[in-house]
Amino acid sequence: MSIHPFALLLPEESDRMDHAAAAILPSTRLMENAGWAAARVIRNRFSPRRVTVACGPGNNGGDGYVVACNLARWGWSVRVAALASPKPGTPAAEMAARWTGPTVPFAAEELAAADLVVDAVFGSGLKRPVSDEVASALAAAPQVVAIDMPSGVAGASGETLGKVRDCVLTVTFVRPRPGHLLQPGSDSCGEVVCADIGMPVQAWEGITAAVQHNQPGLWTLPVSGDGDYKYRRGVVSLCGGAEMPGATRLSARGARRSGAGLVRISAGEGAPAYRLGDPGLIVDDAPLSKLLEDARRKVWICGPGLTEDEVARTLPQLLAADRTVLADAGALTWGAQDLSRLEGVAAITPHIGEFRKLFGPVEGSRLDAALAAAKRIRAVVVMKGPDTIIAAPDGRLAINTHASSALATAGSGDTLTGVIATLLAAGMDIWEGCCAGVWLHGEAGIEAGKAHHGWPVAEDLDVPLGAARATATRLAQEATFKKGTASLL
Repeated sequence: MSIHPFALLLPEESDRMDHAAAAILPSTRLMENAGWAAARVIRNRFSPRRVTVACGPGNNGGDGYVVACNLARWGWSVRVAALASPKPGTPAAEMAARWTGPTVPFAAEELAAADLVVDAVFGSGLKRPVSDEVASALAAAPQVVAIDMPSGVAGASGETLGKVRDCVLTVTFVRPRPGHLLQPGSDSCGEVVCADIGMPVQAWEGITAAVQHNQPGLWTLPVSGDGDYKYRRGVVSLCGGAEMPGATRLSARGARRSGAGLVRISAGEGAPAYRLGDPGLIVDDAPLSKLLEDARRKVWICGPGLTEDEVARTLPQLLAADRTVLADAGALTWGAQDLSRLEGVAAITPHIGEFRKLFGPVEGSRLDAALAAAKRIRAVVVMKGPDTIIAAPDGRLAINTHASSALATAGSGDTLTGVIATLLAAGMDIWEGCCAGVWLHGEAGIEAGKAHHGWPVAEDLDVPLGAARATATRLAQEATFKKGTASLL
């Protein structure tokens, strides 16, 4: 048994795996494997040069001593700068005893004299800021390669604890950590390479790995078939406001382009403003209470383009009718005054400013904050950003990095709500539908950016959504094939 290939290991999960492996393998085997793998990656990326390996007293430092031994064996000029000696009797102490090459003080001038410094000081489990001594020494290095995690970056959250030296390369093991993907720490990692170190299968037992890297294969999109018809593909309904129809129309376009069988806007007296739009869009002027009698209209978007008064008139009706509701924009502004107003929604999609208005300041881990928010309102929370976090009340978490700065345009989030609503209307699980919608939206942004030289507007983002679905389906099939092949080996 092994965990999902897209799993991200928290430092405590990695520690549990190491302890489980120690009961199966010789005590130094994994450390030897990790150090050799890191040294091999360095040799493949750089030509021989003067290297100083900065070693801490723990397991990360033990990996560093193995790196030093291997690079020296391959003829490189290597020195070790030890911050402190490993505890006697530990695997790290045994690796340190094997190093017979030159050692130098852990000081800025020594690290500055190298061509390349290997940061094997703390690793991913750091919970307190790095000292000025460590920070200033690493800052003096001309180039740095980190083992596991740059010193000062929290592996569980991507927080920076003290001053962090940017790296050109980070070599980690078994699975990446959330900190490799989450800003600001991810910005200091450089290229991230995850190496196999021969972790025994038995060591995976009991590791659930709740945090995932959002990619096709984590979820599977519904596929169109010969028996499809509009109601099977799903109906997406939107509450349209009288004052700001543009946002609602963008959501509707996102839904239509991403595969909804039917998209309808409940506009009431504002219906004329919507009927001038796309001819395939159905606009209803009947009272919302009448529209909710249609049981086929299960999924609703409430918020884009709505004032707080309009949300107050519509959202309670949707929730009372037990509809699947995706809340954004105006619905979040209305809900921020009283979180109980959002009780019963399926998902919310706030950017960080809206999130703070709803749940207060974000201190520490954004992963923890998103999960706490999801549990608090019992709904999936999509915390939008360059590294979007998708959190479910049952503890599932995903980090999406498949995006582009091309999405940083007004109305982009409205398109996203339409995409997610389409997937929910097609029957996807709410968390998986949110994950898939975020990825498709990111893919569309990447393609729209290419088409418009990096500067698309929101009206451009829905056009590539059909191609994005095709790409996601292909990648999911490839991921399933690779996973199945690996299980046979």
